[in-house]
Amino acid sequence: MLATTATANARVVHDVEEQLAVGGRPVLTVRGGLARDSLRLGVLRSMSPEQRLGWLLAHLAELPGSGIVYALTVSAAEDVAASLREAGHEVASYTGRTDPADRERLEEALRHNQVKALVATSALGMGFDKPDLGFVVHLGAPNSPVAYYQQVGRAGRATERADVLLLPGPEDKDIWQYFASVSMPREDQAAAVLRALAESGRPLSTAALETIVDVRRTRLELLLKVLDVDGAVQRVSGGWTSTGVPWDYDAERYERVAAARRAEQQLMVDYEQTDACRMAFLQETLDDDTAVPCGRCDGCAGPWYSTEVPDTVVGAARERLTRVGVDLDPRVQWPTGMDRLGVPVKGKIPPEEGLLRGRALARLSDLGWGQRLREVLREDALASPELVRACVPVLAEWGWAERPVGVVAMPSRSHPQLVGSLASGLAEIGRLRFLGTLDLAHDGPTGEMGGNSAYRLAGVWERLVVGPELAAALEGCPGPVLLVDDVVSSRWTLTIAGRALRLAGAPGVLPFALAVDG
Repeated sequence: MLATTATANARVVHDVEEQLAVGGRPVLTVRGGLARDSLRLGVLRSMSPEQRLGWLLAHLAELPGSGIVYALTVSAAEDVAASLREAGHEVASYTGRTDPADRERLEEALRHNQVKALVATSALGMGFDKPDLGFVVHLGAPNSPVAYYQQVGRAGRATERADVLLLPGPEDKDIWQYFASVSMPREDQAAAVLRALAESGRPLSTAALETIVDVRRTRLELLLKVLDVDGAVQRVSGGWTSTGVPWDYDAERYERVAAARRAEQQLMVDYEQTDACRMAFLQETLDDDTAVPCGRCDGCAGPWYSTEVPDTVVGAARERLTRVGVDLDPRVQWPTGMDRLGVPVKGKIPPEEGLLRGRALARLSDLGWGQRLREVLREDALASPELVRACVPVLAEWGWAERPVGVVAMPSRSHPQLVGSLASGLAEIGRLRFLGTLDLAHDGPTGEMGGNSAYRLAGVWERLVVGPELAAALEGCPGPVLLVDDVVSSRWTLTIAGRALRLAGAPGVLPFALAVDG
C-alpha cells in the first residue's frame, strides 16, 4: 500500500503511520523538501471587512495571470464574487453548493484563463491542476499551516513567479472552532448510532437514522465515515449496517488531535504576525528541516503588494457589505418517521398551518454584518437604534403580498431583552401594533441548537403556545403578523411558532430573524 500527500506535518504523518501500521505492518516514510521558489508570500494584517474587500476590488486586476481567491464560507465566497462582478471583474464563485456540471465548466474556464479568478471555498482542492496559476489570495485564514500550504501550493507550479497573499479577519477563529466541532466524533452520538444500527436488524439510510438519533445530517455523515474507517459500520445496499466489531471511543487520541489542531490554529496566527521569512516559517511548522530564508516574501524583501485602498473603493465595499437581507424559505414538508418520536404529523405541512416566506438581517458567516451580529448575540441587551434601523430596509424590500398588521415576539430564553426590544422597535417604526410574546409550554423547547430536523421538530412540538392575552390580541386580526426571532437554524422553531399563531387565528405569519446560523 502506498499513501501519498503533497503536504503533511509530523502530526499528520504520525496519524497516517498509526493507521497504516494496524496489525503490525511495517511503515516506511519518505519526505522531501517543501520550499517553492516561485511563490512570493505576503500578509496584509489589521484590515476591516470593507478594507479587505476594497483591496480586492482595487488590486485584483494587478495580480499576474488568473488565480484563486479563497474564502472560508460559502456565503462569503458568493458575496465576494458578486461584489467583484459588479465592479467589472471576470470572476465566478465555486463552492460545495456548486452543481457538479458547473464545477467542471468553471475549472475549465480557469484553466484556459477565461476568468480572472474563481472565488472558492476549500471545495476547489484536490484534483484541480493548473500549472500556470498566477496567484492565490485568501480572505480569511485556513485553520492550519498544512491547509494553507496545500492551497497556496496550487500556484506557480510551472511559472517563475506566483503571488500569494493572506488577508486574515477577526471572524477566522470562530469559523475554525465551528468546523473543528463538526469534524470530531462525539462519544454519545457515536454510541447512539451504533446502538440504532445494531437494534434495527436491517440497513438504515441516513434519513432513517435521523429519526432515531439526534445528530444533524452533516455531522452524522462525517460520524458514519469515521465509524466506517474504524470498521464498526459499513455501507451496504439500502444504507448503513453494523459490522458487530466492538468500537471504543478513543478519548485520548481525539483529545490529542484536538490539542494539535489548537496548536496549529495558533501557528496560523503566528504566521500572520511574524516579521521573519514566511516560506521558512511554513516549512518549519510543517517539520521540514531544510528551511532557509526565501529572499522574496514580505518578511525578507518588504511588501511587494500595494497597501493602499482608495477611499472610494472602501466606500463601495462598505456599501456592498452593509447590504442586508436573506430569504427564509418556509418549511413545506414534515420530516419522515415523526411517529417514532411521538409527533403525529407526516407528509406536507397544510397551507393553513404554514409560514409565509420570511427574511433575516444577515448570515452569521457574512463578511459584513456577520461579525457584528456575533458580537450582538454574545450577550442579552436591548436592541440598539442602529440595529433596529438596519432591519428597516430588509422589511421595506420584503415584497410581501400583504403588509403585516402587527408584531409578535418569540419567547427567547437566551436573548429575551434583545428579541423583545427589537420586536417593539420594529412595531414602532412600522406603526404596527405590538401584539405580545408567545408563551413557553412544558419548560420550552428541548434539544441542542442545530440538531437534526426530526429531533429539532420533536423538541419544539407543542412547546410554543399562544397565551390568553396574545390570543385576544389576535382575535379578528385583519392581516398577517410579523414574527420576530434572534437566530434561525433548522427553521422548526419558527415553523411551530407560526403554526400556533395560525391555529389561533392569524391569517398569515411572516417570520423575521436577526441572523441565520449557517
